[in-house]
Amino acid sequence: MTSESPAIHHDVVILGGGLAGLSLALQLRSRMPDIDVLVLERRTLPLPEAAHKVGESTVEIGARYFEHVLGLGEHLRQHQLRKFGFRFFFSEGRRDIDQVTEIGASRHLSVPSYQIDRGIFENFLAAEAQRRGVRFVQSALVRQVTLSEAPADRNTVQAPHAVEYTATGQTHRVQARWVVDACGRAGLLKRQLGLSRTNDHAAHAVWFRIKDRITLDHWSDNTEWRERCTPQARWLSTNHLVGAGYWVWLIPLSSGSHSVGIVADPALHPLDRMDSFDKAMDWLQQHQPLLFDELDGKRHLLQDFAFFRRFSYDCQQLFSEHRWALSGEAGFFLDPFYSPGSDFIAIGNTYITELVEMDRRGERLGAHIQLFDQLMHSFYDSTLTLYQDQYPLFGDPEVLPVKVIWDYTFYWGVLAQFFFHQRLTDLASMAALRTELADCQQLNRAVQAFLRQWSACSERRNPPAMLDQAGMPWFAELNRSLTDTLDSAAFRERIRQSRQQLRQLAAQILAQAMAEHPGLDGAALRGLVGNVVVEGEWMLPGVGVGAMV
Repeated sequence: MTSESPAIHHDVVILGGGLAGLSLALQLRSRMPDIDVLVLERRTLPLPEAAHKVGESTVEIGARYFEHVLGLGEHLRQHQLRKFGFRFFFSEGRRDIDQVTEIGASRHLSVPSYQIDRGIFENFLAAEAQRRGVRFVQSALVRQVTLSEAPADRNTVQAPHAVEYTATGQTHRVQARWVVDACGRAGLLKRQLGLSRTNDHAAHAVWFRIKDRITLDHWSDNTEWRERCTPQARWLSTNHLVGAGYWVWLIPLSSGSHSVGIVADPALHPLDRMDSFDKAMDWLQQHQPLLFDELDGKRHLLQDFAFFRRFSYDCQQLFSEHRWALSGEAGFFLDPFYSPGSDFIAIGNTYITELVEMDRRGERLGAHIQLFDQLMHSFYDSTLTLYQDQYPLFGDPEVLPVKVIWDYTFYWGVLAQFFFHQRLTDLASMAALRTELADCQQLNRAVQAFLRQWSACSERRNPPAMLDQAGMPWFAELNRSLTDTLDSAAFRERIRQSRQQLRQLAAQILAQAMAEHPGLDGAALRGLVGNVVVEGEWMLPGVGVGAMV
């Protein structure tokens, strides 16, 4: 028999104490030190190392969020692994990794990112949140959330929402001005409110962890190949072993384990061929035999195995003027190819924090709620374009390197600039740059469509070469530029420059593809780049100074 405790009021109740929920709690307390935040987490801590979660690889926005916005840099540097960027190998059916095309950087670029052991990190986040004054309840099972649509009176203690949960055999009822669902794919509020929405990206994923280090650098004793990178530590990258319709991830964890995943288009690689560890190993033996060789003698070191049939999904609404919000995977999820999960946690939590702070100042939320929700969906739609219908070209050693450079340039030149320069909530800049941002989105859609067309007739040559991203000065500088300090005028000019850079890159993509395949239909892309003059053949991998090693 359970006993009941009287209702307690909190400013914010966060449902879920994983990466999204704990990050939001820390951000709220950082911005508003007096705010009362309760986090309800159904699991019992501590979590095991190499916890059974996806989202271990961060990129620039997510890393910046954890390191600078939340102030967790010391933990990241001491207890996680600095990532050696993304790396791609066209190793389909091959055992000679030093004889295939590789995409990656020969050295670290300016802005760091990290490989995150989620068990270690979330245990630390829970302890850090409590140290900073967040109320954290573990082993808490949420039984009911009653949302009120009636405006709350700021002069009373009555909160608009009620949450009932059980913990340690006791039923608790709490009230909160804000309720945020950060409980992951369970999507408690999303299901309750009927907000689930599918998208047209039907990829699936299987993944597992091995209690051992996979040192990809040892897959060849070719000294020249090894010395292409400084440090000689390709294993620290998020390594992608790519083929037509799929990619395999290799992500090292600071606990000594290695995360392995297969992500595929079901039209080319059905899930039922890889939905158990033994099936996945048989699949790897055929498609990525070097990885199979690495893992075959380590089967006894398997720590877990899981899969998602359709991992990508959308959501109709993320924020409400009635003071509820969805964070992280409780809202939507894209695709792990470029590791955007932590990025969208960072962006979404920033909007939630801004809304809570506005509410505490007594400001009306309606217009900001609508705009922030539109922006999140715009970022989602633009990023989804990078993946949707693109899996067939992942095995193309001629087109995928161009796509990777384009996708990075789009990310670093636009969205990352807004985050790094703290302009996500700068509505004046958003309005002033409306035309430029629309142009960038339209150009991205056209380039993605053109890349599919190009790959359909590509010869898919796979020379033994490294396409060195660090050897392209403009590309390395774009990464470094994220750390600049810009006032409003300089920031707006930066985005205008990014639009022009994207147009120049698109013009070169068009020129290079049409030179090799004159029959391609480049009319749509040509109509967008107009009379842009390509300033020498210097922007694409394999072309110009230092690009190919």
